[in-house]
Amino acid sequence: MSQRKFMGLVGGATASGPDIAQAGQRSANAAAKPAHDDEQEFPLIIANMPATPRQKAWAVGVAVSLIVVAAVIAPFARIQLGQINGFVPVLQTALSLAELITAALLFAQFAIQPRRALLALASGYVFSGSFAFLQTLAFPNGYAPAGAIGDGLNSPAWLYVLWHSVFPATILVYGFTKDHSPADRPGRAAVAAIAIAIGCIAAAIAGLTWMVTAKAEYLPSFYVSDVRHQTPLGNQVNLILLLWNVTALAVLFVRMRTILDLWLMVTLLAYLPNFLVAIIGSSVRFTIGWYAARGFVLVGSCMLLTVLLIETMFLYSSLASVIALQRRERANRILSIDAVTGAIAHELRSPLGAISLNAATGLSHLRAASPELEDLENILCDIEADGNRAADVISSIREMTIKTGHGGASTNVEDIVELALRLLKHDLLANGVSVATEFQGNIPPIALDGTELQQIVLNLCKNAIDAMSSVPADQRELRMKTGLDGGTTVHLSVEDSGTGISPSDQERIFDPFFTTKQGGMGLGLAISSNLAARCGGKLRLVKSDVKGSVFELEMPISAPASVQ
Repeated sequence: MSQRKFMGLVGGATASGPDIAQAGQRSANAAAKPAHDDEQEFPLIIANMPATPRQKAWAVGVAVSLIVVAAVIAPFARIQLGQINGFVPVLQTALSLAELITAALLFAQFAIQPRRALLALASGYVFSGSFAFLQTLAFPNGYAPAGAIGDGLNSPAWLYVLWHSVFPATILVYGFTKDHSPADRPGRAAVAAIAIAIGCIAAAIAGLTWMVTAKAEYLPSFYVSDVRHQTPLGNQVNLILLLWNVTALAVLFVRMRTILDLWLMVTLLAYLPNFLVAIIGSSVRFTIGWYAARGFVLVGSCMLLTVLLIETMFLYSSLASVIALQRRERANRILSIDAVTGAIAHELRSPLGAISLNAATGLSHLRAASPELEDLENILCDIEADGNRAADVISSIREMTIKTGHGGASTNVEDIVELALRLLKHDLLANGVSVATEFQGNIPPIALDGTELQQIVLNLCKNAIDAMSSVPADQRELRMKTGLDGGTTVHLSVEDSGTGISPSDQERIFDPFFTTKQGGMGLGLAISSNLAARCGGKLRLVKSDVKGSVFELEMPISAPASVQ
């Protein structure tokens, strides 16, 4: 195992051209290689997202709350209250808007992943929102004393029946077809399908509404000369609607897979008290049970809308985080490339400057009265050596470019560390940081491309420099150590003598957008951790206290290349 001090590494003679080119070769050997692709298909819509245990716990909590509230109200369901004429218009107009907005969001999700089951569900919400508003128009003392449409007596009840029979029917269609309807390609075909569906829905709603309003006298009566009390037929229809909704709920329960399935079940559960009140508690309008039942319906109508908005917000937030991480990663790569090219330019400047100086000296000798041929020979030999040195740098860069198009990720950790320290030479000297390296030597290459490893090392070193900014200059020390564990895992530890990370922040140190530095973005460690994990490695915080922090990078060694 070799130990070296950083001042001996960067404070003395400049490394040779082949050395830095070889390090640069390992540092960028995957620039032309396709990125490691181990991600799975991203569920773009909640119709595809599996219901997580947390989602299930929330759904169970909401369902239990609905059941408890219904049980508390049940003993008082028959108590008659005053007739509030504005109750139905306000409540069901809000309900209608919620259902139509939900339908619009479901249509948008269908446009992203066109599945016929999703189109059927969105159509069901259009039916539900439309019939809810139409029932409000027909309800007596709502928008007009006898209702704006219909006969003012039975038309509202029939619109209610259409409302609560078509919606469960579309859920049944969704439940039976959601696992068997292949997704079509999004585009004009999906938009055309939405337009056709809306046209058919509008025609069906218009026809059914005309039937129950203009021809209400030919339909069975639910109310006879009293807008408060239902006929026995009304109770029987409520029982049928209850069983119809329970059937849809049972189908979803058996076939439940996704978040959408889960919250549709909660929505149907919220609708059930609406029928139970009419069957068991009271069939009379304007009782506590009647008012509460419609409140449950409003809650059920807003249920899926709320989930859609929340999940959309989370998906958007995740997408924004991913884009930010990618931009930061790209920016870091560009900075790394700039640093490498700067180092290469420095390596070429040295031999080219020596060639110019030797050439000028040679010309001076030739112009002398009696030139020293031996000195001229030495000068020419120096020029030849410097020219070969520059050629070696260029050749090594050329070999690096050729190999990046064909080789796999295979990187020597110690070479990358040395290169990173050279690139950070100015920062280290400006901040008065001394560096000690403890390299094991003869470490096999690891399964991570050089550019990504260089990015991780640069990030850890820059964080270490920032962490030591508040300690005295004579106590700022950065230690880099490599080791091999069991012949399969390479360890690289980065230790600083800073003030450490508080215990409350240590668990979040790798979270995106979390930072303990003023002006920091909180993305460096998150990107570094993701880069390491993507190739089977791990970046972790070993310890952190008032004496400093230790980060350790574990990476599997690269598999030997097969012989062709």
